[in-house]
Amino acid sequence: MFRFSQLPSVCEGDILQLPQDRHIEDLIIDSRKAMLSDYAVFFAIQGDRHDGHNYIGELYANGIRQFVIEKTFELTDYPEANFLLVASSIISLQKLASSRRKKFSFPVIGITGSNGKTIIKEWMYQLLSPEYQIVKNPGSYNSQLGVPLSVWQIQSQHQLGVFEAGISKPGEMVRLQKVILPTLGIFTNIGTAHDEGFSSLEEKIIEKLKLFSNVETLVYCYDHESIRSSVARTSIPSFSWGKNPNANLQITAAGDEFTIRWADKHHALKFPFKDPASLENCLHCVALMLLLGYSVQQIQDRIILLKSVPMRLELKQGINNCQIIDDSYNNDLGGLRISLDFLSGIQKKNKTVILSDILQSGLENQELIQKIKELIVTSDVSRLIGIGPVFVNHLAEFNLLPIQTTFYADTELAVKEINRHDFQQEVILIKGARMFHFEKIVALLQRKVHGTRMEIDLNKIVHNLNFFKAQLLPGVKLMVMVKAFAYGSGSEEIATLLQYHRVDYLGVAYADEGVELRKNQITTPIMVMNATEGSFQTILDYNLEPVIYSLDLLRSLTAFLINKPCKAHLEIETGMKRLGLEEGDLSEAMDILKDNPNIKIASVFSHLAGADESEHDQFSHLQVKRYEQAFQIISSQLKFAPIRHILNSSGILRFHQYQMDMVRLGIGLYGIDPTSMTSHPLQPAATFKTVISQIKRVNAGDTIGYGRRGKAKQQMILATIAVGYADGFSRSLSRGKGTVLINGKKAAVVGNVCMDMTMVDISDIDAQEGDDVILFGEGLPIQEMAMRANTIPYEILTSTSERVKRIFFAESI
Repeated sequence: MFRFSQLPSVCEGDILQLPQDRHIEDLIIDSRKAMLSDYAVFFAIQGDRHDGHNYIGELYANGIRQFVIEKTFELTDYPEANFLLVASSIISLQKLASSRRKKFSFPVIGITGSNGKTIIKEWMYQLLSPEYQIVKNPGSYNSQLGVPLSVWQIQSQHQLGVFEAGISKPGEMVRLQKVILPTLGIFTNIGTAHDEGFSSLEEKIIEKLKLFSNVETLVYCYDHESIRSSVARTSIPSFSWGKNPNANLQITAAGDEFTIRWADKHHALKFPFKDPASLENCLHCVALMLLLGYSVQQIQDRIILLKSVPMRLELKQGINNCQIIDDSYNNDLGGLRISLDFLSGIQKKNKTVILSDILQSGLENQELIQKIKELIVTSDVSRLIGIGPVFVNHLAEFNLLPIQTTFYADTELAVKEINRHDFQQEVILIKGARMFHFEKIVALLQRKVHGTRMEIDLNKIVHNLNFFKAQLLPGVKLMVMVKAFAYGSGSEEIATLLQYHRVDYLGVAYADEGVELRKNQITTPIMVMNATEGSFQTILDYNLEPVIYSLDLLRSLTAFLINKPCKAHLEIETGMKRLGLEEGDLSEAMDILKDNPNIKIASVFSHLAGADESEHDQFSHLQVKRYEQAFQIISSQLKFAPIRHILNSSGILRFHQYQMDMVRLGIGLYGIDPTSMTSHPLQPAATFKTVISQIKRVNAGDTIGYGRRGKAKQQMILATIAVGYADGFSRSLSRGKGTVLINGKKAAVVGNVCMDMTMVDISDIDAQEGDDVILFGEGLPIQEMAMRANTIPYEILTSTSERVKRIFFAESI
């Protein structure tokens, strides 16, 4: 165990203040996820978008007393805190984790590559845990920050480590190698991920190989020629597998049957997967297990039990206006902390955790229980439901927690006795080890809806948010529009995520949308674009901020307020010809505002009509000029300068010079580039899916659907899919205009799209009833669907019916 006084020699820094030399147990890099402990250390990192030093006051007020900082400031406000000044908090974090790693001599498996790292890590954990107490990265904690946080978890009871490492540019892997110090390695494969950070594929491979500079053996696939040739140019001891006869472990395949040549013998192996990626991942595991001395029969017995690794936790709609975080397939302390972090970011007052026993932690039950209690108490949980013998045997200790607790011996008993009416307007985290079959609890508490759903990848939302933040000049604020049900994605869930990431403003179209956000604990300022006289009382009651776009609306607002205070925004007409005060309205508007100082103008804005297309650039420049002239009049009359903003998603990408004080991010948040500029690394976040309800054969000459508009020219196989125009699958996609994606192949719409169902041609597709159907998403971009429907992606997203279930997911494990 380290003390704070030891950090200067480990991290190469200077102690600025040391009122009490405390132990170090928990490392924190995110103030929102702080473990409130006397023995926690916060590493303040100054980044491009956030500065951790800004949150030291908040953390100190919450009880954190140890800090590693990169810049000096007045310390008199923190008399009880320890401070260490370093050149780089990230490098100091890595050095501290490396120092801890060196205290342990057990084997450590290091994994890198472009794809499959997390899956192989999780499978190695499953395969080897009967013999070893294993420590591993929680989730995909494989970055410059994630790896040291993962390695810091090593405890005396551990016997094996499995850590993955990812990099995005040269120089990073050397630092991670010093933290992990792997004794064995797996190089999964090489692909295009992070190509932009390297001058060539060869440079990327060479950089990744630095993780294995001191391993006893590196496992890789001999069939990857680029990896093979790069390994051959190093002195790294290696063990290869592949179809090539020169591989150390030769693999032959005949259909679903695989044969491996090992120790001069041929052995048959069966795998529980058929897809190439899973088979490659499995074979990496097989090769490493052979190196560790496992027999082929032992390996066969274990790999046949492998199941797909859930790479995400899902946020689903529950009964009685609840939300469910479905993380029902794995449970360990590291993963529990990630899931509780996710739970903490959801703005609901009541939070329930349904948790299974944590298996194979390597800890004595008493120590394990204490750690679970600490995590629960510091995560603002209001109720704990524990399932399993460990919970039942220690219920007296859990009952001492200042929250409601209930315990069941097993899942069957829980499903039988849980009263669904006891769950009302709360968020429920369901997290259990696979053997507890917590999917039964999810089914009990999930709202029953049909199989059509919109899946929203919250990691991609955050990626896109950070991309746009990176485009902003210093000091520029960010408003994010969550109108129209957050572009069809779900306002409450998206707004919660945005508040968690500290955006400055939210924008909605109507007051009712803002009210729903306020009812769900959204406290971020909210601008209402289409305020009406009838909504003024609601706007005041829920602390919303109306947009004033006409003199009549301004007069009505002043008459209603009768000197009550109100923040408002002025919209200026500069060429959109939609809403906004005209140039001739400004003089009277200023007179009214000067006579009513209770109305505080928070911002003045306008909207560019053609920011997405270069052919309108001259007009966009003219609009900005008109806006600036109007703003000059307003600010001089009001004697202060409100926030200025004119750019939407397109404008942020194309007109950096007009960012002013704030920008408004809309559809770009969801990974859709309205400018059609292909150079931006935006990630589409929404996938619209349904399922095949029925498959049938039709004969040549048969007609299909309403109006008999579809006709089979030859014998055909039809799939009826569970989506129609009432769900947002436009009727304009009828009669071959639209396509869907089934098992990687496109299927054309046959006949007319019905209200709730659509028929598609799957004559050339191997499909089964119940198979997923992608309406738009990976492999079938929303832009293609919009083009076929003769519309724009905005309309496709916002037309997706609210009856379509929204499933939000984020990285799990």
